[in-house]
Order: sequence, then C-alpha cells, then structure tokens
Amino acid sequence: MFLMSIQKLSISAILLSILLLNACVPARQFEDLQKKEKSCQEQNKLLRSDNEQLNIRNTELASQVEELRKNVTELSRDTSEQGRSYRRLNDLYGELTKSYDKLLANNEKLLAGNTEETRRLISQLSQIREELQAKEDKIKKDSLALHDRESRVNELQSSLKEKEQKVKELQDILNKGDSTVNALRKVVSDALLGFQGNGLSVNVKDGRVYVSMEERLLFASGSTVIEKKGEEALRELGRVLEKNKEINILVEGHTDNVPISGTLSSGAKDNWELSVLRATSVVKIILNSGSIDPTRLTATGRGQFMPVDPANTADARRKNRRTEIILSPKLDELMKTLEQINKIK
Repeated sequence: MFLMSIQKLSISAILLSILLLNACVPARQFEDLQKKEKSCQEQNKLLRSDNEQLNIRNTELASQVEELRKNVTELSRDTSEQGRSYRRLNDLYGELTKSYDKLLANNEKLLAGNTEETRRLISQLSQIREELQAKEDKIKKDSLALHDRESRVNELQSSLKEKEQKVKELQDILNKGDSTVNALRKVVSDALLGFQGNGLSVNVKDGRVYVSMEERLLFASGSTVIEKKGEEALRELGRVLEKNKEINILVEGHTDNVPISGTLSSGAKDNWELSVLRATSVVKIILNSGSIDPTRLTATGRGQFMPVDPANTADARRKNRRTEIILSPKLDELMKTLEQINKIK
C-alpha cells in the first residue's frame, strides 16, 4: 500500500514537470505569433483600404465621365448657336453690301438732285458702313471663339472617348473578377461537397469567396490540433488553390465570447491567442497540401470580436467558433488600369 502511494506521487511529479515544460514552449512562441498577427492585421487592413479606394475611384471616374458628357453637350449646343448667328450676320452683311453698292451707283444722280436728300443718304451710308464694320468685327470675333470652342469640344470628345475606353476596360476587369470569383466558388463547392452540411459552407461576399468551417469540423474544444475530417477538407481545398495561382488566401480564426480559464494545452491564454494559433494550423495544412507559394497566404486571429451571430446562446456560440478561409483575386491588372486612367487629362 505504501509502495503504491509512492508510485502515485512519483507519477504526479513527472506529469507536473511535463506540464511546466510545455507551458514554457508556447510562451517563447507567443511573441513571434503576436508579430505575425500584427502583420496579418496590417495586410488585411491594407486590403480593405485598397478595396474601399477602388470603389471610391470607380465612383469618381463615373462622375467625371458624366460631367464630360454634359460639357460636350453644352459646347455642341453653343457651337450650333454660334454657327447660326454667323450665317445670319453673313447674310445681313451681304444684303447691306448690295444696298451700299446700289447707293454708290446712284450717287451721281442723287448729287444732281436734292442736296438735302443727298446729305441724308450719305449720312445713312456712313452709318450703315460703321454698322457693317462693327458686325464684320463681331463676326470675326465670334468665328475665332467658335473655332476655339470647336477645338475644345474635339479635345473633350477625345478625352471622353479615351476615358470611356479605360472605364470599359476597368469594368471588363471587374466583370472578369466576378466571373473568376463565381467560377472559383463553384470549383471549391464541388471539391468540398462531401463536407458541406457538417459545419462547412461556401459563399460569395464583396467579390470574395468565403469558406467557413465550424470548430466541430476542425478542432476539439480548446485545441489547435486539426481533426482528421477537417484535415481532409483542408487538403481538398489546398489542391484547388494550387491550381488557381492568381488567388490570395486569408485565413481568419474566430472564437466565441466565453473567456478561457487558465492556460489551454495548446498554450493559448485567451481567445486572441487561440484564434491565431488555429489560423496558423490551418495555413500549415493548406501549404502541405500542394505546391502553393507561401506569400499567397496570411493567417490572422479575430478572437470573439467578429461574431456571425451576436446572440448569447449556445447555438450562436457554436456558429461563432469557426475558421474562415477568404479567397480573393489579385488586383495587379486592376491597379495598372487605374494608373492609366489617372494619367488621362
């Protein structure tokens, strides 16, 4: 009996030593994980900022195109009115010139007649000549203004066509991106069909594919070790992502709002750490599933702060304990087109 007690005490001491050693290892890794988490958060924030800037820029471009259309319409209307005025003044000038020539031809006869009438006619002729000169000067001025307006209209039309072409290219790229996302969603859904309904869903939101896996598919409670069923699903997804090289991969870990009591066997002391460690475990499985460039992947933890169901119920907490794999097309081609649009005057 005494020997059995001694054996039990020895076993307890050994287990205590193992637990103390295991607690030290995650503590040394924690600082590295914090740095990775901060980097992931910054990259995610940058991606969100880029997406917002793209939407704002697209709206601004559409507004500029509409303003250019209005300017072209107004200038075209002004040009037509100037043209009609020019023709009316030119016709009037021709008629007055004829009258002036006729009066000059009859000048000798008029001089031989009533002198007072002759002076009156000469005064009228002088006034007509002055009016004709003033109208001729105005016609020349209007003609120059009309020429300037026509040049400006041509420039605006050329700029408008160029911008419309670039906007069309931009829209084509966006449509292509939407097509790529929808095609990717179908491929991913087909590949993971056997896992859907078991805590896995595939959806499209904001131009990206969201693969959401509940905790029950991937992890035991409080663990960061991926279960066999979840590993199978991740490897299937990894094979799809290996073939789609123009897709960036963001892995986000999420927990419920129940605080962690003490330190878990994984080393996590709170929900932040647990979500980061789980996201990192998922990234490692995906990388080991095929030849995938590691720069395409980002792992980040969200803790309990982005729930899909804010209710404080057991069902809501189950939904919130999840890992989301967010797939988005690369934006290189889109950014090049935006730079070209910005260069257009």
